[in-house]
Amino acid sequence: MFLPFMMGHHFGVPFHVELQKRIIKEALRRIKLAENSGDIYHFPMTWAQARTEGKEIERLRVG
Repeated sequence: MFLPFMMGHHFGVPFHVELQKRIIKEALRRIKLAENSGDIYHFPMTWAQARTEGKEIERLRVG
């Protein structure tokens, strides 16, 4: 599974629990669905989208 995120952010941004769960669940699902070794699935979210959502989560946490 390919995640177009910054190095070191393999599961998205900090505190974005829903995205982190989604990534892990999709990775496990891809293990079951892979037909050939080397199959690549591109996760349908960009780093900019993840970061925008992460900033909102941070804003709500800080209050």
